Amino acid sequence: MEGCCLPLRLRQSPDDCRAILLKANDPKTMMQSPADRMSLSSVALETTPAEPTCLLVIAHPRLDRSVVNARLAKTAGERPEIEIHDLYQAYPDYQIDVAAEQERLLRHKVIGVQFPLFWYSVPALLKEWFDLVWLHRFAYGGHAPRLAGKTLFCAASTGGDERSYCEGGRNGYSVEEFLRPLERTAALCQMRWAAPHLLHDAPRLREEPLEQAAQGYGRYLDNLMRETVI
Repeated sequence: MEGCCLPLRLRQSPDDCRAILLKANDPKTMMQSPADRMSLSSVALETTPAEPTCLLVIAHPRLDRSVVNARLAKTAGERPEIEIHDLYQAYPDYQIDVAAEQERLLRHKVIGVQFPLFWYSVPALLKEWFDLVWLHRFAYGGHAPRLAGKTLFCAASTGGDERSYCEGGRNGYSVEEFLRPLERTAALCQMRWAAPHLLHDAPRLREEPLEQAAQGYGRYLDNLMRETVI
């Protein structure tokens, strides 16, 4: 039955995989003809792929004019396990559907936010999203916060170079220090905080350096998915 392992891993949920493999190794199944046994391998190809395990919230006010964040979003969107949610496209009037957003969070094991760093913080709509959606007794507090056990990560781009983000540099602190509120949000919600992906000097990234940055982001996402989901 080695021939069915690849489609099972790519197309099925873990529970579906276990059920099909148990059936494949059942003594009654092993007594079937090779043709009947091989038909099991087609089950994985005929069923609907599993839901994405990662929600990536993109928060860029003008993603249509972006170069760097748009390229990074494209890289993330090429991965079937990641669902892209463009926050500014969904809510141009800032009227966030809280119930829909909470349901979206619950569907995923990994939650990421991707954004350009604005005045040492997140863009306004992303802050509003956290304020309205990540509520007490949903995201934190109570006996069983709904986001506990999930993973939170961020991918942030900056306009300045890396040397400017350090003690003694123009900005005084590292980007990690400016991201402490997100890290503490994860801790309060009993979530795992993954090391952020940082991209400096974004306005000057074009052509080959931009493609290299996109590939680096892809590797970061792939590693994160392996560490978190499997």
